[in-house]
Amino acid sequence: MITWLLLISLFSKSKQDGSGQETGVLQCGPQNLTLTGSDQTMLVTWEDDPSCSAVKDMLIYELFVLVTDKQVHYDKVSVTPDQIGSTHSWNWTSHLALECVSHSVRLSSRYKNQTGPWRQEQTLPGNEKSTQLEIYPKDRVFEVGSRVTFCCVLPAGYIFDKMYLTEYSSANMTITKSNNWTYALTVHLNQSSEHSCTDVKCIANISTGKTTENGACAFIGYPPGDKDLQCETRDLESVRCHWTVGRHTHLPTKPTTYQLLGRPCANESPGSCSQKVQVNVGERNWTLMAHNELGTVELSDRADLTKRVHMFAPEGVTASTVNARTVSLEWGWKLPQYNNLNITCQVNVSHGSTNTMSESCGVGLNSAVLTDLIPHWQYNVKVRCGTTQHFWKWSNWSTRFNFHTKGDVPDALDVWMQMKDNDITVIWKVPLANQSHGHITDYEVTWAKTTETERQNRTTVAHTKHNLSISLDTTEEYLVTVTARNMNGSSSPSTITTPHFNPDTNTVSTSRIAGVNGSFNLSWFASPTASCGYIVDWCPTSGHGSVEWLHVPPHETNAIIFSENFKDGLRYSLSIYACTQGAPVLLERREGYIREKKIQEDLFKRLKWKQQDSNVEVSWDPVPLTEQTAFIEGYILYWREDNNNNNNKIFFNVSTDSPEAISLTARNLKISSYRFTVKALTALGECGTKEFPANLNSQTDNLIKAVIISLVTVFSLLCLITVVCYRHWVCIKQRVYPPIPRPLFTDKWLTSPGEHICRPLHVEECYHSEADIMDIPELQYKPGALVNGYVSNENTLFIFSPTPKGYYNQPLKNCTPPLLCLPTTTVPSQSALPSSPFRSVFPNPSYNLIMQTGDQQCDSEPGVQEETHLERNSGGYQPQGHTETITPNQTEEDPVSLMPCVSTYILLPQSPFK
Repeated sequence: MITWLLLISLFSKSKQDGSGQETGVLQCGPQNLTLTGSDQTMLVTWEDDPSCSAVKDMLIYELFVLVTDKQVHYDKVSVTPDQIGSTHSWNWTSHLALECVSHSVRLSSRYKNQTGPWRQEQTLPGNEKSTQLEIYPKDRVFEVGSRVTFCCVLPAGYIFDKMYLTEYSSANMTITKSNNWTYALTVHLNQSSEHSCTDVKCIANISTGKTTENGACAFIGYPPGDKDLQCETRDLESVRCHWTVGRHTHLPTKPTTYQLLGRPCANESPGSCSQKVQVNVGERNWTLMAHNELGTVELSDRADLTKRVHMFAPEGVTASTVNARTVSLEWGWKLPQYNNLNITCQVNVSHGSTNTMSESCGVGLNSAVLTDLIPHWQYNVKVRCGTTQHFWKWSNWSTRFNFHTKGDVPDALDVWMQMKDNDITVIWKVPLANQSHGHITDYEVTWAKTTETERQNRTTVAHTKHNLSISLDTTEEYLVTVTARNMNGSSSPSTITTPHFNPDTNTVSTSRIAGVNGSFNLSWFASPTASCGYIVDWCPTSGHGSVEWLHVPPHETNAIIFSENFKDGLRYSLSIYACTQGAPVLLERREGYIREKKIQEDLFKRLKWKQQDSNVEVSWDPVPLTEQTAFIEGYILYWREDNNNNNNKIFFNVSTDSPEAISLTARNLKISSYRFTVKALTALGECGTKEFPANLNSQTDNLIKAVIISLVTVFSLLCLITVVCYRHWVCIKQRVYPPIPRPLFTDKWLTSPGEHICRPLHVEECYHSEADIMDIPELQYKPGALVNGYVSNENTLFIFSPTPKGYYNQPLKNCTPPLLCLPTTTVPSQSALPSSPFRSVFPNPSYNLIMQTGDQQCDSEPGVQEETHLERNSGGYQPQGHTETITPNQTEEDPVSLMPCVSTYILLPQSPFK
C-alpha cells in the first residue's frame, strides 16, 4: 500500500514539472524581426526568443504577406531543435515591384499545434506619396516567356488614362486597379526586344485637363545558351577553348561574361577563349562559366592537350622548280616546335573549277612535289597540315600560291570523218586549252591506201580550220592521220581508216527517237565487231550544221547525248558505229527532235487546186525539212461552202497518213463556192494551216471559156501581124514586088533626024512574080557618045523584069516619053557584052542604047535641060554598077528639038531566053 502511494506521488510531481516546462515553451517566439526588399523580392530575418531553448520538438514559424492590408501569401518555416538560437531568414518575390504598393509581413510561432502569444509585423511602404507619375519596375531584365506586372503610381489629382508596352498588342495585356493611386499592367512577354529595350508607358490626365505620360525601359531577352565546349592547344604552351554560342540574348547592354578555369577571359572571337597553361601529358577538366542577369551556364571538357594539337597554317608557300608536268613546292612554319612533330600535309591543286588533293608526311615536313600537271597551264595551290600521331584537326589553309607550267607538244587529236560520194571530210575536235599545251600553229594531214602506206599524200591545214575534204576512191580503204603542231613540236598522230564503201548507202534503216530533258537517251544492241567500243555522231538532218561525236567504251551499249548546240524544233540524225581495228561499221541510225515545236502557219508553198468534173484536187510542193519543226504524220483537207450564210459551219474533210503525200482530193462536190483548208498532222496536233477559196464551175461553162479564150488569142495574133506588116510594108514590097527600071538611050541615032527611023516600043502589062524573074539583059552605050546633044554614060544599066510574054520595063509615071530613034548603024557583036544571071548587057542589031530607070521628068520643048541622076523608086531600088545620066543639052548649032514619039510605050525586043 505504501508502495502505491509513493508511485502516485512521484507521478504527480513529474506531471507538475512538465506543465512548468510547457508553460515556458509557449512563451517562445520570434524577436528582432527585420524586413528588407530589392526590386520585387522581400527578405525577412528574425531570431528566436531565449525561451525557445526549451523546445525539444519542431518549432513552426508562420509568415503572412499582406499587400495593401490584404493577405496575398502564406508560408511557414520549420525550425529543428538544433537550429534554435540561430538567425532565420525567408524571402518572397511579389508580382509587383515593391515601390508600387506597401508590403507587410506578419510572423508568429506555433509549437505542437499551439500558437505562441507573440506576433511581429514589419511593413515596406510603397511610393504612394510620389509627386510625379512613376512606372515600376524600371530598367529591369526579363526573360522571354515570363509573366510580368508593371505598375503606374499616380500623384494626387491625377486620373489614369491608359498603360501599354510598345511592340505588344493590347490582346496580351491586362490592366487592374490596386488602389486609388496605383494601376497594374500584366503582360506575357512572348518576344524579345527588337532594339535595346522595350518601352512601358503610362498616360494620365490632370484635373486641369492636360495629359501627361511617363515610361520605363524593360530589357527582354534570354539567358546564356552556350554549349559544346572543346579545348585544344596550338602552340603547346596555352589552352584554347571553343564552344557553340547560344542564341542571341538580345541584351546588348547586359552582355554575357565568360570565365575559363575561374579566370575572366577576353573573347578573341565569339565562342573562343585562351589562357596560358602548362601543357602536360594526361587528361584534366577544363571549365567555362557563361553568365548574364537571366542565368548562368557552366560548360566543361576533359582532354589531354598533347593529343589535341591544332597547328597553325604553313607560311610562305612557293615553287622551287617548275617544269611542264611537275612542280616542287616549299613552305615554312610559324613556330619552331613544329619541326619536331610528325606532320601530314595536304596540297590542294586547282585550275578553273577542278581541284585535286595530294598528301605527304614527315617530321617537320616543309616541302612536296606535284606530278601529272597540264603543260602550259595556270595553277594555284594551298597547303594545310596536321599531326600524324593523335591527329586532331587540320590547320587552316595557307595563302594561295599561283604558278604556270612550261609548254609541251599537243595531245593527240580526236578525229572523225564524214563521207559523201567520193569526198571524205576528215574532222577533228578543236584542242582545248589544256590539250594544246601552247598555241597551235597548224595541222598536218596525211593519207594513203592501206596497201601502199609508204606512198603518202601530205597537206598542211591552217590552225583556224578543223577539217579537210579529200577526194578518194571509195573502192579502196585509206589510212588518214592528223597531227597538231605548236612551238614545242607535233602531237602523236591520230589515225582513222576510211571504209571502202559509203556508209550512207548502207541498208541500215532509220528509226525515230524522242528527246528527254534536252538530250537523247540512246541504247543499242552489242556488236561483236566493236573491238574498241562505239562511236555515236549526230548533226542536223538538213542544213549545214556541225558534226559532233562521242566515244563509248566497249562494255557499254547506251549513252546520253547532250550538246549545247541542241535546239528545239530542229531534226537531228544520230548514227551509231562500231569501232574496229579497221574502218568503222555503221550499226544503227536514229532521227528525232530534242523537243518538237508546233509548225508555223502558212506551211504549204505553191498551193494549187484543179477541178476534175465534180472533184477538186489540191496539191502543194513537198514540205522541206527545214520547215518541219515536228514529225509530220500526214495531212488533212477541210472544206465547206462559202456563201452568204455565215451560220453554215459544216466542214467536210479528207486525210492521209502518208508524210510524203503532196495532194488530197475532195470528191462529189456541187457547183458552188468553197473555202478549203489544208493542215499537217503532228503529235502536237494540226498545224501549218493554209486556207484558200475556190469557185467550182460546170463543164459547159469551161468549154465556152476555152472557146472565147481561143478566139481572143487568134484575133490578137492577127492584129499583131497586121500592125507588123503595116509598119514594114516598104520592106515587104521590096522583097515581094521589086520595081522595074526603064531604059536609058546611049546611041547617037538621035543626033540626026534624017538618018534614023523612029520606031515606037510598046511595053505590055505584065504580072510581077518572083517565079517569073529571069536574067535581065542590059542595053549599054559606049561612053562619051553624044546622042543628039545628050551625053551618055557607058555603065548606065537597065534591068528588065521577065514575064512569059517577054521583057518589059515599067510604065513611065508622070513623064512624056521622048521619041526614041533607032540608028541604022550596027553595034558590036553580042559576045562582047557581059552577062549575069539576073542582069545582061546584050547587043541589039538595030540600035545601041541603055535603058533609064525612075520617073524622070521629060520635056518635049527645046530648052536647056538640067543634069539629073537616076531616081530611087519607093522600094529603095538602086541600079547596080556605074550608071550614066543622059543630059539633053541643046546647042546653038543644033536648035532642032527631039523628035516626039507617037506611042507612050516602047516595044522591046523579046528575050532570047524566053
